[in-house]
Amino acid sequence: MSGQTDYSGIAALSICEALLLALKDNGLLPEHEIIGVLSDAASTHENAIGSDADMEMHRAAAELINLIIIGGHSVLRS
Repeated sequence: MSGQTDYSGIAALSICEALLLALKDNGLLPEHEIIGVLSDAASTHENAIGSDADMEMHRAAAELINLIIIGGHSVLRS
């Protein structure tokens, strides 16, 4: 990804993080459910099929999501 696509991806990630934080902070979604949402998103990318370029993107997306889960990203620490 490059240029506008990078910015769109970063913005989307920030928006999703803010939404997950708001859901957790307001007691609407417990931490284990947030981890479930993130795990489901990672699995979607891990099980995707497509061209080599598509698969590279899906693998990178799954890796990023799994790092958020494993690393206790701010969504899981607030």
